[in-house]
Parts: sequence; structure tokens; C-alpha cells
Amino acid sequence: MSENTICVVPCGSKKIWDKEPETGPTMAKHVYIGSFAGKCREYAEKFYPESWCILSAKYGFLFPDDIVPEPYNVSFNNKKSNPISIDELKAADSTQKLYKYEDIVVLGGKNYTKMVNDIFTDKNIYNPLSKCKGMGFMMQELNEAIKKGVPL
Repeated sequence: MSENTICVVPCGSKKIWDKEPETGPTMAKHVYIGSFAGKCREYAEKFYPESWCILSAKYGFLFPDDIVPEPYNVSFNNKKSNPISIDELKAADSTQKLYKYEDIVVLGGKNYTKMVNDIFTDKNIYNPLSKCKGMGFMMQELNEAIKKGVPL
């Protein structure tokens, strides 16, 4: 992996507003409070502190300091929730900023990796969690890497 690498982490259904409904607009790095999203963020902050982002089903690629204005409930797994499309993602300004990276590390399931592959067809895409059979195993891999200080 080169210095020219960005890490993409998943969003999540559990958000800061679920715990603190009075919270207003919030930086993306503080919005997603589920255990898996939090562990992925921790991993990204440790190994890619200057180059990571979140793939949101509503907003596309969010950088840590981007502001999420309000609660929402959109999922890539629920088409009725009207998630952002691959075409919309390809056209988004935030996506354009990712084209400067040669290598993209994706944390998450097959759906996330497939979307990133579909967008960045000319980049090196890595999913270090691809061999994991479920969320629990992914969490375990992330925990081990963080504890050892060695990226997956």
C-alpha cells in the first residue's frame, strides 16, 4: 500500500441523534455511533489519520469534518429508503476528491466493496475484511489490528 491510500469506512443506522436527539448538525466523524461503524472509524483514525472517509447511503463520501445536518434513515440495503445511486456517487464532488488516491482500503461487507469497485474501476481496491464471515469476525479482526498496531 502506498502513501497515496485512503480508507473508506461504513456509515451505520445508529446515529448520534438516537442517543442525543437535541444534537444539531454534527461532524461526520461523530455521527455514526454503532459498534461496527465506531470500530472501523477507530481503525481508520489509527492507520490512515489524514486520509479516510465515510460512505454514507444518503450523502455519499463524507470526510471526517464534513457536517451532517440532521438525522436520517437511509440504507444501501433498503432501496425504498432511496439511497444515493452509483451514478450520483460518481458525479459527486466528494467522490472526485478520492480520484487522487491510487489505493482504496474499504472496511465493510461485500456491498460496500462492490460499490467502491463500481465507482473506482481504475484504482487498487482492498478489502482486508473480505474473508470474514460476519460482523463479529470483522470486529475481531479490527480489534486485533488496532491492539497490535499493525494494519490488516
